Amino acid sequence: MKLPLSFYKSDDVVSISRNLLGKYLFTNIKGETTGGYIVETEAYNGVIDRASHAFGNRLTPRTRTMFEHGGIAYIYLCYGIHEMFNVVTSVEGQPHAVLIRAINPTDGIDIMQHRRGMDKLKPTITSGPGSVAKALGISRQINAISLQSDILWIEDRGLAFADADIAAVPRVGVDYAGTDALLPYRFYVKGNPYVSKPNNKH
Repeated sequence: MKLPLSFYKSDDVVSISRNLLGKYLFTNIKGETTGGYIVETEAYNGVIDRASHAFGNRLTPRTRTMFEHGGIAYIYLCYGIHEMFNVVTSVEGQPHAVLIRAINPTDGIDIMQHRRGMDKLKPTITSGPGSVAKALGISRQINAISLQSDILWIEDRGLAFADADIAAVPRVGVDYAGTDALLPYRFYVKGNPYVSKPNNKH
């Protein structure tokens, strides 16, 4: 069952980020379904978060999607190479987002391997946000698409993790954000092989 729109409307992006662990992320691109359950996320807390694209109410053609209502996809290009998929949360005008950093693949693995150019399954297939998007066929062409769509969606299949099995640590690659870089806004499932590095310090 797809997560209801109400799941995304909370203004507590950190809580949503943690609660997305164990939820199943799916795409249906050109009739091919791929997906798996989310094992790593990062929360970005809008206009007050120096690590967020929308810090200081920064509204640009790229960030405009973040300011829309929760329950849509924010997809952007990082370093001119990697597509990055984020879940927009909260209400219109409050630019919260959760970056999906890793999934444990379960469906359409052969399709994901083809997209990633892999002849055998390795943890790197969906480890790191760029890998997630490439494996699932997510691109900026579907930026701002509803997560209620039949192209990109998230399901609750009853999988949950105890707090003891989840690490809450600082985000990756946001050193420019000063003290905000130290916030424990990155969540991952301890011991899961698909979690991106570094994950061995916590």
